[in-house]
Amino acid sequence: MDYKDYYKELGVEKTASEADIKKAYRKLVRKYHPDVSKEPDADKRTKELNEAYGVLGDAEKRAAYDELGRQPHAQGGQGGSFRPPPNWGSGYESSSADDSDFFADLFAHVGGRGRTNSQFQMQGEDSHAAIEVSLHDSYHGAKRTIVLRVPEADGQGRVVTRERTLEVTIPKGVTEGQQLRMKGQGNPGSGGAPAGDLYLEIRFQNDARYKAEGRDVFETVPVTPWEAALGGSIEVATPSGTVSVTVPPNSQTGRKLRLKGRGIPAAQPGDLYLLLEVVLPPANDAKARELYETMAREMAFNPRQKLGA
Repeated sequence: MDYKDYYKELGVEKTASEADIKKAYRKLVRKYHPDVSKEPDADKRTKELNEAYGVLGDAEKRAAYDELGRQPHAQGGQGGSFRPPPNWGSGYESSSADDSDFFADLFAHVGGRGRTNSQFQMQGEDSHAAIEVSLHDSYHGAKRTIVLRVPEADGQGRVVTRERTLEVTIPKGVTEGQQLRMKGQGNPGSGGAPAGDLYLEIRFQNDARYKAEGRDVFETVPVTPWEAALGGSIEVATPSGTVSVTVPPNSQTGRKLRLKGRGIPAAQPGDLYLLLEVVLPPANDAKARELYETMAREMAFNPRQKLGA
């Protein structure tokens, strides 16, 4: 069988600790997972990463793999026979150089063909995906249906991809970047062991009106020139409902009004910031043009005066 360098696949040294290997795997699988990554080889890389971590993430398999790596044939990448480490007991079968699937062959030695006293078990790996929700979902909670593409082994031990449909509950108060854990919905385990967990990363849909930063929310609010100049009370539709807001006199575009506690309703709710945007009525009829002409004559106002014009 051809030797594969799983340490190189995960970008770690052969002396890496179990924690470092797990950290490297999670970082890479999150980068290349088909439901998250835009890389053209995402499917292939995800399978390679799962294969590598399936060995290096298990102490028994890693020991067998390291022993294989110390054999002369592994140094040159050529086929050869696998010999289990000393004191592993009897019952191992030896592979020939004709074997083409390194991963399946290694697992056979470690996991079951030759083990006569027990069946190998390994909990499934955690998986990662992204889910898009609206800001409204964050304020009120929601239920969403998602379809995931997940790798799994078929009857011949080959890695294939299938689709899974899941119902997801979006809890009230989620923030962008937060991860929802779905216990037991990750990759399946082997030998009857439980599946791993699925982690869904929250992403907010693009919205021209709202923008979230952590738990704080920013909303653009159009106002008329007279509302901005004279001030007064206006009604504003917000993600948590309609509120009455007082616009201070002489407000300009960009003025920020803070509504404390009306941001995303987490355990410690954020704030809602209203960004005023002065909108001019169009001069598309005679009456409107007359009003603008009167303002031009009677109001000594030059917005460029501070610029020296």
